[in-house]
Amino acid sequence: MEIIRLPDYPIMKPFIVCENLVKIYKTAVLEVVALQGLDLTVAAGELLGIVGASGSGKSTLLNILGGLDRPSAGRIVVNGGNDGAPLNLLKASDSDLDAYRRAKVGFVWQQTARNLIPYLPAQANVELPMTVDGMGGREKQAWSQELLERVGLWEHRHHRLAQLSGGQQQRVAIAVALANKPQLLLADEPTGELDSTTAQEILALFRQMNETYGLTTIIVTHDPAVARAVDRVVTIRDGRTSSETICRVADVEAALKAGLEPEDIEHRYEEYVVVDAAGRLQIPPELREEVGIGSRATLEKTEAGVLVRAVEGGGETAVAPAPIIAEEPPSDKQRGWRRWLRRRE
Repeated sequence: MEIIRLPDYPIMKPFIVCENLVKIYKTAVLEVVALQGLDLTVAAGELLGIVGASGSGKSTLLNILGGLDRPSAGRIVVNGGNDGAPLNLLKASDSDLDAYRRAKVGFVWQQTARNLIPYLPAQANVELPMTVDGMGGREKQAWSQELLERVGLWEHRHHRLAQLSGGQQQRVAIAVALANKPQLLLADEPTGELDSTTAQEILALFRQMNETYGLTTIIVTHDPAVARAVDRVVTIRDGRTSSETICRVADVEAALKAGLEPEDIEHRYEEYVVVDAAGRLQIPPELREEVGIGSRATLEKTEAGVLVRAVEGGGETAVAPAPIIAEEPPSDKQRGWRRWLRRRE
């Protein structure tokens, strides 16, 4: 596999910076490492998609970015403090995190039960966060009307949850997420329970809201079509940023100059392997298996870049590291059960 140097892109002001982010979940007898030194930078106003297999750490990262959970180690800074000042989510006080969640972040979840109150009509759902924040009556009316018009549901403002389709419920959920006028919009599998056509409409709505209000938007999804709806797609494997997929903007600009309509442009995407500050990278498992790279490989400098070559007798194909498990000494009762199980085998 040949690794080419990532081309230079215009530098934009970062809104989120994660460096060597670690998250460890502890129970009585084990520790599970959900994030293992993840690095990520998100520009202000960017629309980012995050994909990865179940258990890769996507939702854990989203919860940390939203202030719902704290990292175990590393550095995570978000420009979401008072007056836009940087806020360190690892060291922030509980009151600062509470203010951050309430005023700076909007959430859209896959399950409508987490987004909406079923016995309230759509407009009342949108106005509820405004009421909690102490917004005045006229301002609430004007802002809720604008949001419901933006998502195309003003005529359904008196409808309750049971009277709305799944796509309409997610549209109301997006309006609710924007009720507190956030700077950061986080969506966890927002199209997971929708058909493909409706899913594309919801992703297009995220793009519309991102451009209209200048929101920094992050969407966690399994939907492979997300690449067509976002600026950049980051793949997470085993708790680390593995690769980025970026649309070839130069090709799009050339097509527009040639007079093609946006819907007629054939988008081309390129996936880049991410190299962290320590020089580590993740080669996708299917590619390692295809070229026969095991637990060892050689690096060779070429005119085009660096060549990673499989070596004979390089060991079995490398596999993802297992979660770290720290087991406490078993009690007398546990040892008794284990002796009984061994006798049964």
